[in-house]
Parts: sequence; structure tokens; C-alpha cells
Amino acid sequence: MKDFIKYTLATVTGLVIVGVVLTVLSIVTIVGIVASTDATTIVADNSVMTIELKGVMTERNEENPLNTLMGNDEGTISLEDMLKAIDMAKADKNIKGIYIEAGAFSAGSPASAQELRNKLAEFKKAGKWIISYGDQYTQTAYYICSVSNKVLLNPIGTVDWRGLAAQPYFLKDLMVKFGVKMQLVKVGKYKSAPETYTEDKMSEPNREQVSAYINGIWNEMVKAVSESRKISTTELNRIADSGITFADSKEYLKTKMVDELVYTGDIKKRIKKQLGIKEDETINQLSVSEMLNAPAEENTADEKIAVYYAYGDIVDEVAAGFNNETCIVGSVVTKDLEELANDDDIKAVVLRVNSGGGSAYASEQMWNAVKELKKKKPVVVSMGGMAASGGYYMSCGANYIFAEPTTITGSIGIFGMIPDMSGLITDKLGVKFDEVKTNKFSAFGSPTRPFNAEEIALLQTNVNRGYDLFLKRVAQGRKMTTAQVDERAQGRVWIGKDAIKQKLVDAMGSIDDAVKKAAELAKIKDYNVESYPANPSWIDEILETAQGGNYLDEQLKATLGDYYQPFMMMKSLNKQNAIQARMTYDIIIR
Repeated sequence: MKDFIKYTLATVTGLVIVGVVLTVLSIVTIVGIVASTDATTIVADNSVMTIELKGVMTERNEENPLNTLMGNDEGTISLEDMLKAIDMAKADKNIKGIYIEAGAFSAGSPASAQELRNKLAEFKKAGKWIISYGDQYTQTAYYICSVSNKVLLNPIGTVDWRGLAAQPYFLKDLMVKFGVKMQLVKVGKYKSAPETYTEDKMSEPNREQVSAYINGIWNEMVKAVSESRKISTTELNRIADSGITFADSKEYLKTKMVDELVYTGDIKKRIKKQLGIKEDETINQLSVSEMLNAPAEENTADEKIAVYYAYGDIVDEVAAGFNNETCIVGSVVTKDLEELANDDDIKAVVLRVNSGGGSAYASEQMWNAVKELKKKKPVVVSMGGMAASGGYYMSCGANYIFAEPTTITGSIGIFGMIPDMSGLITDKLGVKFDEVKTNKFSAFGSPTRPFNAEEIALLQTNVNRGYDLFLKRVAQGRKMTTAQVDERAQGRVWIGKDAIKQKLVDAMGSIDDAVKKAAELAKIKDYNVESYPANPSWIDEILETAQGGNYLDEQLKATLGDYYQPFMMMKSLNKQNAIQARMTYDIIIR
């Protein structure tokens, strides 16, 4: 018995010691990572910044500490970091050029790709050079890299250039197999978001608007590539129709889509030649993150312009099971905007919106928060990839609105969608329900039976009222009558260059243009730009990850890909506001 107790205590002691050692090692590792992240980068003379166009580009940095600790954090870059790093490289006299290495890359949206490309064009206009190389260029990567002085390709590489296609998917028949169908009321003949769940093909109005915006986006891409590569738009379309994606690499030279065919090992020689250094000398290369840690000229101005990032689905409150960092939580945003309004050092606010919408209720609350903020200081909206439906709702009251030519916006419309699960619960599972109620509509909204005619009429009245309010808000902000807004609304989606013709936005421009306009409206010249909301600390990130939210959500997103959003909407239907100002999820442009 004594031996048993002795060995048991020894085992327990050993486990405790191992636990302590592992905890200490984890803390040391985290401190090391934080320290290396915060270390200042020294930019040597004759340096090159390297950009890896690989993985998925997000609006802001969504670094996950668990991924970093596990060495599994590659494949995500942020537009915010990229734009800032390019600006810093442009201003640094020691940075002579940018080397872009292209791979499997998704920009998140055509507008994000356009903003990145325009920033690279500014870098080149400053008298610096850009060289791009790829084993394979995706269509978006090639569009971005075509701005380079030299576009290089592996001798057996490919350039994907074939035009754009939108491929909506429809889940109605799948849901029927489980005995579930959606009960829908809506306003706006173009309001196509519910079609994913209620139809088996595109409606004609939806086909019309999708055709308009993908052709508009493609024309913008072709025009930009044409100007950079000195190939006519007619020829670029002919090349796309020729199936050049599958052609011999020599065809890319022949059509002038690339400048040289070189192997990976020869890239350094090309860059050294560009820098004017000897072959045995080392290239001073800096990554985007290293560039961001380089010392920059200190701005001592006390006055600030806040850039507030709002991107993702619009929801009423933080909900369990959601990755809330990529949601616009109405209650959180309204509180944040109130704090910005009361901060005397902040003289203007740029609201950076990238959202296809969501809760109509939350959209109205944020519209009101923008209205109150505007009473104290100018508010300028910078639209990212999308600022549609609820995303447009929260934007329309600003003093001034910028969009990229390929921003997807508008979609002014409302719908209500509630599942009828009686086919699953009663017909398939055999669960029977009876009903006792005190009043006519006591059981309104029950998923165990379909709505009756009176209930549908009530819901339609509510949706109509929401649509009328949406029209009123846009009319107030854009200085039109509700009838004029209605002509542009009906759920119709516009791209930025068309939205300006419809007076839904004021100008084409980037987030930098929005900041300059905000300064102009605030009548200030010397100012600092600060991003909000502040990113959570490493400790907060790790604690949140430990609770199971972010990491699992990221894995689900990686597994489902394009189908993540509709899956999450179905999963959370009972947690969402029934009245939605949302555009369709089928903006899958390939």
C-alpha cells in the first residue's frame, strides 16, 4: 500500500511539474512572438519590399494566436496592412522597389483588388519599380500584378485569363428533402437574397442585375490591364475567349501578357540587376509585416481622423456560435460611434464599410448613430468590396460617400424569411402538435406549422413599413424624394461606377481619398489617422480562442469555402432578426 501511495504521489508530482514547465514554455513562446512582432525593422539602403499574393486577403488583420503558436498562420493577409506597408515603402528612400510573388490568391472582392492595384500604381508613379513573378497567376493576381514594370512567369506556368462568371446556388430542393421550406415576404423585384432558399434558378430581374455588375467589373479589369500592358481591350477579350489559360506558356509572351519566362532560381538575378548590385551580393528584402515595423516619420499633431472599420454580416447582438470579429454588431457599433463623437481629439470619422447587410433593426440603429455623430463632426464613408442593403443603410446618412468603381452597393430593399419546419418535425419525425392560445396571433412565428394568410399579411405589412423607412433614410441622406429613391431601389444592386450616376454615392475613390475629404470637411491640415476599433490584445485573443469560438469557426470556413455564409445563416436562423436588409450570398465571381 505504501508503494502504491508513493508511486501515485510521484506520478502526480511529475504531472504537476510537466504542467508548470509547459505553461512556462508557452508563456515564453508567446512573449517571444510578441517581442519579435514589436521589434523595430532597420531598413538598409537598396532594399526591396516583398509581397506574397497567396491565400485570402481580409479587410483587416485577423491573426489568430493559436494558429501562430502552431505554425499554421500562413495564407491570410489584410488589405489595411498591405496599403499601409506600400505607403511606407513609397516614402522610404531606402526602398527601391517591390517584388510580388503571385500564387493561389483571393482578394475577397473585386473592389479590394482594385484598391490594392491602385496603391501599387501610386508606388510606381513615385519613380520606383515593381517586378512580379508567378508559377501560376490566378485571374485576380494577374489583374493586380499587371501594373508591374515587369511581369515574369515560370516557363511551364499559366496565366488564368478567361473572364468572369457568377454562379448562384439554390438550396430549396435540398431543404425540401429535410422537410424544411422558407416562408418569404419581401419588397423589391431585384431583392434576390432569399432566392438561395426559395427558388431553384435565378429570377429574370436578378439575372439582369448580375449580368450588369459582372460585365461592369470585367470591363474595369480589362481597361486597367489594357492600360498597363498596352494591349487593346478587344485583344484582351479575344485572348480570354481563346482559352489561353490552358495554352503553351510561349503564347503569353506572344500576346504580351508577360515579359519573360524565367525559373524561380533566376528571379534573384533579375532583381539584383534592377538594383544594380553584383551577383554575389545579398538582396535586402523586407516582408509586409517587417515594413510595418520600420520606423516612420513621427506625426506630432494632436488632432485625429478616426477610420472605423465595419465589415461582415450585420447582426443585432453578439451571438454564440458566430465569429463576431467578422460581424457588424449593431449594439457595439452604436456605442463605439458614440464614444468617437465624444472624443474631442477626433475631428472627423471615416466609416469603412464592407458588408452585404443583415438585420434591418441593427441597420436602423447604426444609421441613427451616424446621424448623431454627424451633428458633432464630419462623417465620410469609404465603401470596400460591398456596402449593400444594410451596408448601404448604415452609410447613406454620411456627409460624403466614396466607392471603388467595382464596389457592390445599393440593394435597397427588405425581406422577411421564416422557416416552416413542419415537414421535418411532423411529417418526417412524426412529432405532433396541438395548440391552445389566448388570442388570434399568440402562436405567430411558430416553426411547427406554416403561416396562414392573415399572418403572412401581417408580416408583409411590417416589411413594407421597413422598406418605406429605408427609402426615407436614403432620401434624407442623398437629398432625393422617396419616389426618386424607389426608382433606384427595389433591391437593385449597382457597382460603384454606376451608383455614382444614380446619385447613391458622391465620388470614386479609395480609403485615402475618404480621409482627405474628412480632413477637408473638418478644416484641418495636420492630423493623425487612427484605426478603430482597436485590435484585441494577444491575451484576449488567446482567451477567446480557448473558449472555442474563433479557431473552430476558421476551420469551418476553410472547409465550406463559398458555402460558409449560407450555412451559417441556416444554422442561426432562430437567432436572427426575421426582417433583413441583406443582399444575396451568391456573389461568387470566378
